[in-house]
Order: sequence, then C-alpha cells, then structure tokens
Amino acid sequence: MNVLLVGNYLSTPKHNLNVWQDLAFHLEKVGFEVATTSSKTNKVARLIDMLLNIWLLRRNYQAAQVDVFSGQAFLWAECCGKLLHALGKPFILTLHGGNLPAFSQKHSPKVKQILGMANVVTAPSNYLLHQMAQYRPDILLIPNPIEISNYSFRVRISPTPSLIWLRAFHRVYNPVMAPKVLSHLFPAFPETRLTMIGPDKGDHTLQATIECAQALGVTHMMSLPGSVSKSEVPGVLNKNDIFINTTNSDNAPTSLIEAMACGLCVVSTNVGGIPYLINHNVDGILVPPDDPMAMANAIQRILSEPGLAEKLSLNGRKKAEQLDWSIVLPQWEKLFNGLV
Repeated sequence: MNVLLVGNYLSTPKHNLNVWQDLAFHLEKVGFEVATTSSKTNKVARLIDMLLNIWLLRRNYQAAQVDVFSGQAFLWAECCGKLLHALGKPFILTLHGGNLPAFSQKHSPKVKQILGMANVVTAPSNYLLHQMAQYRPDILLIPNPIEISNYSFRVRISPTPSLIWLRAFHRVYNPVMAPKVLSHLFPAFPETRLTMIGPDKGDHTLQATIECAQALGVTHMMSLPGSVSKSEVPGVLNKNDIFINTTNSDNAPTSLIEAMACGLCVVSTNVGGIPYLINHNVDGILVPPDDPMAMANAIQRILSEPGLAEKLSLNGRKKAEQLDWSIVLPQWEKLFNGLV
C-alpha cells in the first residue's frame, strides 16, 4: 500500500527526531510504500511543498496522514486537508501538542470543519482525545510509541542526585526553571548534578537559562552539551537517575516515556496531557507548573523516602512497555488498510 505522510520532516540541529518520522520508518519495515513531506525549513516553502506533493503524487498514494498542530502550523493541516478532500483522497488527521485544545476554543468553526473532512482523526493521548471530542466525537487513541528494546532498564533502588532534562530550549518547556530547582536542592544535596540536553530553538531561553544559573550560583552543578541523536538518548538517560520535565504546556512527550523505559524516576509538571500519562506517586511525581520548590521537594522525596524510587522505576518501565512499536504499529496498519 502506498501512503503519503504530511507533517514536519525536518532534520536539523534545531529539531529533534519526532514520532511521526519514526512512523514512516516503521511503516516501510512492514511493506508500505511511504512518501513524506515536507523537509523545507522555511515555513512558506514548507506549506507550498506539502501542497505540491499532495497534488503531484496524487496517482502514487492511496491514502494520506496529516499532522495537526496549533498556532500557525494549523494552517498547513487545514490547507492540506482541504486539498486531499477535494481530490477525494482518504486521509487521517493526527492531533498533536498541549496547546491544541486552547487554540481550538478560539477557532472552533474551522477546527470542527477540517476535523469533519477527515476519514479518521487520531490522538496520541487521552488528554487530546477528551479535550477535542467536542469537535469530533469519534477520535481514535493511538499512543506515541517507542522501540522498547533500545532502552536498557536499570531499576533505581538507591538513586543518586544525578538529574537529566531532555527537551528543546524553548520558552514553552520552561528550561529556566531547572537552575532554580538546583538552587533549592543545593543546601541538602550539594553533590547534585543536572545535564540539560536539547536543541536551541533560538528564542533566547538557552541564554536565559545560563544567566539564571549564573545568578543563582549553580553553574558548577550543570552541564549543557547541546543536542544528541536519537540513538544516543538511551545512553545519556541511563547515566542519570532522575528525569525532570519543567514544561508549561505538553501532550504526551516521547522523552518522558523514554526516561520511564530506562527506569529513571520521573518528576514532571502536571500540565496538559502529563496527568493522563503519569500516575502521581505510582510511576512518577507531578508538581505544579513553574514551581521550582515543589519540584525540588519531590526530588528530595525520591532521594530519601525508602522504597519510593524503586516503585517509580519499576512502574515506569511497565508503562513504557505498553507503548512499544510492536503494540502500536499494528493499529496504524489496520487503520490505513481500512481506508482503501
């Protein structure tokens, strides 16, 4: 079967490899002929490239899948969906991003219109499934998967104060909160170390994070090596024991699932879809957004409360195992095959 996947297929130092790029790879492994668009970095050029490929390849693909984000990126999905609809091509819309529900409330008519045009709408989290049901009641849940065999597991029984943050340096992920967490940990755990890994998205939050660390006197507790490749992620995660997620908005971040797969103890803000993914005090600890003291207290619990780290570590791995590609890919195969 030939399919066209429409979304952000960039591969640059400013962009992490995303789950929809993995989808193309895994579909090809099971015999699908896959075309993707677009890899253009310029936003206008990307939209034009998407529309051109939808039109020029129209005789080469039997079905399409389009990623849907909020903000300016919604225009891409809207235009691509309308063109596919006009061509009579069956297509799937896949919802992404913690900001999509808020965006949809402001633009309800056009969100409902484009979701209604799709043959199928999928969401990677129960959060988006529930929040977007008012625009399309039959949304299907297909979670963001990982290749569990790539993530060696080590149960954290007596964790060290070695922390890792793995996102992009962008204001939505609130990286400036991380050095503030360190400043609260320093008096009780001066040996704490934090590695912050991710691309610089260019909105000056990387510099703001460095300046905050300098002002608080915790620069010596931090390492900022930049981006790493997807294949390096399991290794860098397993050098640490506690994963912190400081984001102000989120859906179902793959990096968090990867951390659980390796057995790290997860501490995350309780925003967006995170409470749908993390069961508080069972497979992770949730804290309010932009509250460095609360996050520091949660980390201290993991380091000092008997049995807590081991419980979080074991339960996190169990949850991650349910999100393996071997479980999720057949759902995509069935979905595409059902369209034609």
